[in-house]
Amino acid sequence: MTRLARTALIIAVALAAAAAGYLVSHLSHSDPSAARQLLALTLPDSDGKAQALQQWQGKILVVNFWATWCPPCREEMPGFSRLQSQLEGNGVQFVGIGIDSASKINEFSKTTPVSYPLLVGSPGLMEIMSLLGNEAGGLPFTVVFGRDGHQEQSRLGIWKEAELQALLGKLSQ
Repeated sequence: MTRLARTALIIAVALAAAAAGYLVSHLSHSDPSAARQLLALTLPDSDGKAQALQQWQGKILVVNFWATWCPPCREEMPGFSRLQSQLEGNGVQFVGIGIDSASKINEFSKTTPVSYPLLVGSPGLMEIMSLLGNEAGGLPFTVVFGRDGHQEQSRLGIWKEAELQALLGKLSQ
C-alpha cells in the first residue's frame, strides 16, 4: 500500500468514526413515555418543599441529573447557571435533580449557588434516566425538552455551554 493510499484510508476511517460519534451523541434513543413519567413527577427541593415539574410546562426545560460527589457535574453547573440567567426571558428553564441527600444538596447550594431550582431525586430515578437514553446510568446526564414536553436531545457527560446555548437558541425561536 502506498503512503498516499494509507493516508487516505486513515482519513476515511477517522471521518467515519467522527460521524458515528456525532450520531450517537445527537440521536435520542429514548422511550417517549419516559418524558411523560419524568414531567409528571413532584420532587422535594433541598428545603423539603414539593416542586411539580409540570409547573414549567410550556417552557423549554433543561433537566440536569447530577450529584454533589460528581466533579463533572459541579464543573458544568456554572455554565448552566449563566444560561439560565441569559435565557430565562426566552422561556427556558433549567432544573437540577440531585441523586443525593437533601442535606448534601442544601449544603452544596450554600457554597455554590446556582440560578435554577435544585430538586432532590432518588436512586429510583435511574430507571427513568435509562428510558430517557442514559443506559450507562452515569452522571451528569442532561435532557432538553421542547415547549411541548417532547424530548429534544440528551447528553451523558459534560454539555459544553456554547453547544447547549446553540441548541436552546434554535428551540426558542
